[in-house]
Amino acid sequence: MDLFNPALVKNVTFIRPAYFIISGFIRLAEMKYYYVFLFFVYIVSVLGNIAVMAVIYLDHNLRTPKYVAVFNLAFVDLLGSTALVPKLLDIFLFNHYYVPYNDCLTFLFFCYTCLSMQALNLVALCYDRLMAIMFPLHYHVMVTHKIMFSFVASFWSVTVLAVLITDGLLTRLSFCKSVVINSYFCDHGQIYRLACNDNFPSFVISKLLPFLFLWLPLVVILSSYICIGYALAKVAAPQERVKALKTCTAHLSLVAIYFFPIIITFVMASGIHPNARIINLSLASVIPPMLNPILYVLHTQEIKFSIKRILKGRHQSKIMKSGFS
Repeated sequence: MDLFNPALVKNVTFIRPAYFIISGFIRLAEMKYYYVFLFFVYIVSVLGNIAVMAVIYLDHNLRTPKYVAVFNLAFVDLLGSTALVPKLLDIFLFNHYYVPYNDCLTFLFFCYTCLSMQALNLVALCYDRLMAIMFPLHYHVMVTHKIMFSFVASFWSVTVLAVLITDGLLTRLSFCKSVVINSYFCDHGQIYRLACNDNFPSFVISKLLPFLFLWLPLVVILSSYICIGYALAKVAAPQERVKALKTCTAHLSLVAIYFFPIIITFVMASGIHPNARIINLSLASVIPPMLNPILYVLHTQEIKFSIKRILKGRHQSKIMKSGFS
């Protein structure tokens, strides 16, 4: 890695700090209550996503291609929340603002990977809805386990590679001035701007990541729903139209919850106050993982019926055991 370090080529002292300092909110009192709120959101998120994964695993009726993406979404939500919230509480509730250099890059890796995978999972679920509504007769040919597993595997591969490159580019930066990160986690944009050598590659990746994992997925999803709307406009019966739209409500809710706050932050950019940016992005990181399992339980009939079957089966097994005892 040192061979690619421009600081050494120019015979400039290369400084890799022992730690970064996460500043968090600026001049806001009693923010510990906000972190306690995030803790309760995290608990609900963990319980909800574990429940969704358990239901999909236990009920063989849910071993369909669509639920490969749903299971992966629940797993990513669980992993992302666990990577972010406990570390967040450790930093700000227990005053561990000094985060070791390598720990900070690891923290960044998991946060960015999970946040990116959430968007790509929504693309996979969008593909499922698109095929179901536009090509209902060919749905089982166009949405198979192989295709869905291919989507999930390719999404993971691209995301992990992109974030590893992002982390790798940060290791070539020299930090000879401030090591204070004005964010609530090891934020890539805040880190590379602290560098005192050439940070242009990191600047490029900072523009490329939002394009790949925010704007491109959003364009794909919106384009898909334009196609869905066009297909439904051709349906004569209003009841059939409403029935088809109802199958999309859970996915549309997830899309709105995930993209809306992040887009606001990106569009406002420098015009948003640092504290507002932290609140917006932290809520965008923890609220969707909490709401995703709740929305899928409320809007998806298959999961509702599956939960009832599992609970009924357990109830019957208890009755049988008590009868034999």
